[in-house]
Amino acid sequence: MSKSINHSMTLFEWTMLVVLSMVWGGSFFFIGISAKELPSFTIVFLRVGLASILLWLGLMLAGIKMPKNKEVWKIFFSIGLLNNVMPFTLIAWGQHHITSSLASILNATTPFFTIVLAHFLTREERISKNRLLGLVVGFVGVSIIVGLDFIEGIGVDTLAQLAVLAAAFLYGVALVYGRRFHSMGIKPIIAATGQLTASTLVLFPIVLLVDSPWALTNPSGTTWAAIVGLGVLSTAFAFFLYYRILATAGAVNISLVTFLIPVSAILLGILFLNERLDFQHIMGMAVIWVGLAIIDGRLFKRPVHIK
Repeated sequence: MSKSINHSMTLFEWTMLVVLSMVWGGSFFFIGISAKELPSFTIVFLRVGLASILLWLGLMLAGIKMPKNKEVWKIFFSIGLLNNVMPFTLIAWGQHHITSSLASILNATTPFFTIVLAHFLTREERISKNRLLGLVVGFVGVSIIVGLDFIEGIGVDTLAQLAVLAAAFLYGVALVYGRRFHSMGIKPIIAATGQLTASTLVLFPIVLLVDSPWALTNPSGTTWAAIVGLGVLSTAFAFFLYYRILATAGAVNISLVTFLIPVSAILLGILFLNERLDFQHIMGMAVIWVGLAIIDGRLFKRPVHIK
């Protein structure tokens, strides 16, 4: 029998969630730097490739063997496409046209997609009244951010915002689908290594055909440093934490990490990338955060002791 899902997270789970939000928030910063010199597929390939190498080394040092079951590897490739290849590429492409701060705000819509998907695809996480209200409020926030641009006309910036929203939807699908790893008894580090390895294999021929890496200008040291940070901290380390929290806290709880991610992403963008947020982005973010707070429900309950 699998372990039960903790709908009220422990102090240790909350700590891991905060750390995860910091390293994932940093991913928007690292992409913002590398997008100045590298195309989208190359950024994502280097990200998942470096992370998979590190995780394979970790498995060897720990004496853990990867499964050889074809069915397990089919899931690795499926999750790799849903959680890495497609959303990473959509976000990387989007950040060629919008700021890292705005991308992180739009990424915060992941819980809204997750609660709908979890309701229809699982038996443990149903839509409650507060989650339904939070869903409505959250998408009002999205409309404030994206809707005004639609009124002015659909340009490349608008398409970039929609690309990041599509990535958030795919993350929601992967969050729910990724629960299968836990039910199958697959360790978090194996799940992370498998999907990142599968993603690397899928992206390799795409990078060769689309980006022609041999024709690219050699990136600067700053860009290479950003790629290392993206692969080591924001991917290898982050995905281990991701599956560790998902195993006990559930898909909706872990998706609340996107409530915290914009904080670090916006600070890094403003301090180091000279970014700024328009008024509509600040308003939209505030409304999205209200929606997330309603979904979480803790603000509307009596104070409780963290376990």
